[in-house]
Amino acid sequence: MCGRYELHSHPAAIALAFGLAHMPSLRPRYNMAPMQEVPVVRISGAGAHELVAVRWGLVPRWAKDPAIGAKMINARGETVASKPSFRTAFRRHRCLIPADGFYEWMPAAEGRKQPVLITMKDGSMFAFAGLYERWLTGDGEPLDTCTILTTAANDLLRAVHDRMPVIVPPNQYARWLDPAQDGPEALVAPYPSEAMTWWPVSSRVNSVRHDDASLIERLPDSDALLPLRADVAGAAPAATPEQPDLF
Repeated sequence: MCGRYELHSHPAAIALAFGLAHMPSLRPRYNMAPMQEVPVVRISGAGAHELVAVRWGLVPRWAKDPAIGAKMINARGETVASKPSFRTAFRRHRCLIPADGFYEWMPAAEGRKQPVLITMKDGSMFAFAGLYERWLTGDGEPLDTCTILTTAANDLLRAVHDRMPVIVPPNQYARWLDPAQDGPEALVAPYPSEAMTWWPVSSRVNSVRHDDASLIERLPDSDALLPLRADVAGAAPAATPEQPDLF
């Protein structure tokens, strides 16, 4: 699953990576959580790439209560094309969600859960496969929301959790975003292990009140924690603190 992530890249780098006409006005955020506004990249009505802020937690157009979004922060990639909550958005409203890293909580000694940060090995920014939707209030006010697709974990992350977010390769951004493109299902797959890495971070990330650069720093002497990966390879996945383990 994906229940917390971070984005600290410079807005100019974000504009370049996603083909935006203008540099977005964004500040670094190190603890982005469900039900918060997050930036997504989508195709505008004019056919250009645009970055907009939407609430994380998809609310289908037919929903009676927008609170349902808290249960729809992730969508299983295996069923997204057929599940009523997501199938229309999967066909028509795909988006990219920029990130520099995401957090997961793995089993540790004495029943604890150790937070880890998962990133690209080369430190590059990447993008989750997302869906967005627009819901109208009784007064006709729009509420734009999104969800992050998940898939089976790759070999690197399997000991941390049995699910991982779907990450879209940069050379497939246009294919994912364009509703006229066929076969987006082929992109719903684990990202290659060899391109990724992870390290233990402070438990301060457990609380959404904390949002600063220290959250992504490797713990001192964290190499001693890395063997946990082998120790817990057969253990049940850990739930993210303060978030439901939806998938």
